[in-house]
Amino acid sequence: MKMKTTDTTSRANKLDQIFGNPTFAVLLAIFCNCLWGSAFPFIKMGYRLFSIDAADTPSILCFAGVRFMLGSALVLLGSILLQGSVPKFPRGKVALESCALGLWQTTAQYAFYYSAVARLTGAFGGILNSTQSFLGVIFAHFIYGNADRMTPAKALGCAVGFGGVLVATIGNHGGGSAWGIFCMLTATVLFTLSGPWNKSVTKKADSFAVCFLNLFVGGLALLLLGLALGGSLHVESALAVAVMLYLAFICGAGYLLWALLMKNNPVSRISVFGLVNPVVNVLLSALLNGEPLFEWQYLAALALVCVGIWLVNKAPKKEAA
Repeated sequence: MKMKTTDTTSRANKLDQIFGNPTFAVLLAIFCNCLWGSAFPFIKMGYRLFSIDAADTPSILCFAGVRFMLGSALVLLGSILLQGSVPKFPRGKVALESCALGLWQTTAQYAFYYSAVARLTGAFGGILNSTQSFLGVIFAHFIYGNADRMTPAKALGCAVGFGGVLVATIGNHGGGSAWGIFCMLTATVLFTLSGPWNKSVTKKADSFAVCFLNLFVGGLALLLLGLALGGSLHVESALAVAVMLYLAFICGAGYLLWALLMKNNPVSRISVFGLVNPVVNVLLSALLNGEPLFEWQYLAALALVCVGIWLVNKAPKKEAA
């Protein structure tokens, strides 16, 4: 038992050294945000491949549920490969809290998010979703107090970023319905509020175990709710299966890689690459789903959002001693 513990510790230390390398960390941060940026257009592509209509909410919930349950299996696999063992699952109140987090962060958030994806274009939806970067800064000011105060750069970044969202919304010509906009903004608020809760739970239990319960319990609830409402999921082609597996990979692998990056690097070095996310979203939406790329309102909004994300994540200057 002692040898196994030593081997696990040694493996963890090697991972910390690898993920703490600045060059490797930057490349992986870009890779993670490319993954997340591709989620929106691939979900829309999945709806098309599974023949799911935008109004068929029950089947949309089934689609989301299967994705997250598959993603939870990848988290277990990642734990075995990276840590050398299955994660130690929490018990009692911590286990219940992890499951409750799954119902909030995965079930509730993604019920709105997936409904929004069906009703918005990729470019418009991605720009709306980027508001999470700015809401997180605002909420952190009130939740963490002096530990994460609002600074002039952050305030300017939020103003510029929300200005970009306003440009996209005012110039929204056929980009989506009012209900789709409401669902995306609701999903963004739910996601932002789940951040402090997630951070609190992972301090009490293995982060891999918390992630597994989050994805599995939340995904199972989505699937059961979709089935209860009359939804179904029919495999139409091998490409449909490939898209589903890719989406599962995004939520499983993306979480694991990002957790290791955040653990071993200054937040400012990593989080600034969130500006890659909406750019990839817009490009892939045009490439995969035939959406227009050169719409002035979206290009202007995208530029403002990216500048806003850079400003809120800008590392503060060190004061002279």
